[in-house]
Amino acid sequence: MTRPLTAPRRIPDGSSARLHDALRAALSGDGSGLTTLPAESDRRDRFLSLLAIYDLHTAPLESVGDAARFQGHPAVAGLKHRLEADWLAELELAWFEAGHLSDAADADRVVRAMRAVAARDRLPAAYRWLAKEATWDETVHFLALEGGPDGGFDDLVAVCQVGLSGSAKLELGKNYLDEMGNGDPAGVHTVLHERLVAAVGMPRVPREDQPVEALERSALGGLLATNRWLQPEMLGALGLLELQAGPRCRLVLQAFDRLGAPADAYPFYVEHAEVDPVHGKDWMDKAIVPIVTDRPAWGPRIVKGAWWRSAVNLAFFEALRQELVGEQAA
Repeated sequence: MTRPLTAPRRIPDGSSARLHDALRAALSGDGSGLTTLPAESDRRDRFLSLLAIYDLHTAPLESVGDAARFQGHPAVAGLKHRLEADWLAELELAWFEAGHLSDAADADRVVRAMRAVAARDRLPAAYRWLAKEATWDETVHFLALEGGPDGGFDDLVAVCQVGLSGSAKLELGKNYLDEMGNGDPAGVHTVLHERLVAAVGMPRVPREDQPVEALERSALGGLLATNRWLQPEMLGALGLLELQAGPRCRLVLQAFDRLGAPADAYPFYVEHAEVDPVHGKDWMDKAIVPIVTDRPAWGPRIVKGAWWRSAVNLAFFEALRQELVGEQAA
C-alpha cells in the first residue's frame, strides 16, 4: 500500500480545486452557497479548503474580512470535520505503517523518543543542497516556500498553552515572549522575517501555486490549533520544531555566506540558529517532562504529534528539492 504522506503530488489543473473555489465564493458572499458545496476532489483541494477554514479561526481579521462570521456555521464545521477525519486517518495509517506505535508513558522515554524523531533526517537533503549548491534565485524560492523554520509559531505556541499550568505554562509563555523579541519591537520574529523578505526581494507564492506537500505542511498547524483534543499532539509537533530548527538555520546561513546575502537577510536565521537549540532543551525539560509526569497518557500522543510534523516536513522538503534540482535525493 502506498503511504498517503508520500504519494506523488498533483500539478494543479482546472478541476483540482472545485471544493475550494466553491467554498471561497460562498464565504465571500452571503453564505448561502455553504449548503451546496461539492464533494472533495483530491488532496490538493482538501488542503486548500482546510486552509481557508483555518483562516476563519486564526488569520488577521483585516485579511479575512466579513467571512469570519461563518467560522461557526454548521456547514463549515461539518466540512472541517469531514476533511480532517480523512486526513487524520491518513496520518494514523502512515504512523502505523512506519512502525511507530509508541507506548512511551513515562517522561524519560518520551523525551528519548522525541529526540529520536528529531534526529531522523535532522538535516534533510534539501538543506544540504541549499548550503552547498543552490543558486541565489533557488535559495530565495526555497525560503519563500519554507516560510521560516517555524512560520506562525508565535500564534501556535499561544494557543498551545491554553489550559496548561505550572512549569509547562511558564515555559510556553517564555517561548512566546522570545517570539515577541522579549519586549523589543525590532526583535519580534515576524519583524525579523519581514526584514529578510525585503532584503532578498522574496516573492509571495499564492497557495494555489504551491505543491500539495507545502499545503499540507501549512495546514498541520491549523489542524492542531483548532482542535482542542489534539493538544498533546500539538505539544509534540511544536517541540519538534524547536529541536530541529537550529541546525537547519545554520545551513541557511551557510548559503547566505556562500552567495553574499545582504546584511538584513541574516538576523532572522541567526536568531533561530542560536536560540532554538536552547528552546528545544527547555521545551523537553520544562514542558514535556512535567506534563507527562502528571499525565502519562499524553506521552504516546506527544511523540506521535512530533512524528506527524516530521513526516509532513520531510515530504515537503524533498518535493521542493526535486522541483528545484530535478532529481531524487541520494
